[in-house]
Amino acid sequence: MSNATPIFTARGLTKTYHTGEVDVQALRSVDLDIHRGEFIVLLGPSGSGKSTLLNILGGLDVPTSGEVRFGDHRLTGASEDELTEYRREHVGFVFQFYNLIPSLTVRENVALVTDIVRDPMSIDEAIDRVGLTPRRDHFPAQLSGGEQQRVAIARAIVKKPEVLLCDEPTGALDYTTGKLVLEVIERINRDLGTTAVVITHNAAIAGMADRVIHLGDGRIVSIETNEHKISPAELSW
Repeated sequence: MSNATPIFTARGLTKTYHTGEVDVQALRSVDLDIHRGEFIVLLGPSGSGKSTLLNILGGLDVPTSGEVRFGDHRLTGASEDELTEYRREHVGFVFQFYNLIPSLTVRENVALVTDIVRDPMSIDEAIDRVGLTPRRDHFPAQLSGGEQQRVAIARAIVKKPEVLLCDEPTGALDYTTGKLVLEVIERINRDLGTTAVVITHNAAIAGMADRVIHLGDGRIVSIETNEHKISPAELSW
């Protein structure tokens, strides 16, 4: 994998937020390569820079300095229209909160995304991949938290993105439900070859990853290669 061309290349990424008279340094000279098909876990305490890094990789934010590339495309300096196109065509997002439209069924929530991409997956296939075919005509209020999160994942993958970026996808879920959601993400990474980057505070989840990137105070503290990945079913936290 180390000889493959990275899907993401970041060099010297810094991000400073200005709040009143205070400057908050969210990222400090981050260098990182992520390879196609990897399952990456970003691990670290609150304020370590995980979400900022994920948002820059996803084109939701821009660095103060440094460079980030997606394949051959330079994201740094791209226009807002170019970043919108990048997000639409290449990236699926999964957040801690599901952001479903309450008045739409599962199928209708997933279908919304298919109008903005060139070659979407079948809506029913996306729903089946997250194990919700029997619930596809239900509304969000009729679903559990884990089921709602799986709808959010179906909505992200129906675009057939090359990258799935997940910010605390199990943060609002209990242990058992969280493992079910992680199983879905792991299966998408394995079966579809989708590069997955998952933010978590939970060190146990790191066992699923190809590599674990530890962040602290806006810096990469260490990167661990996982020689013996485990399945979500084997997780214990």
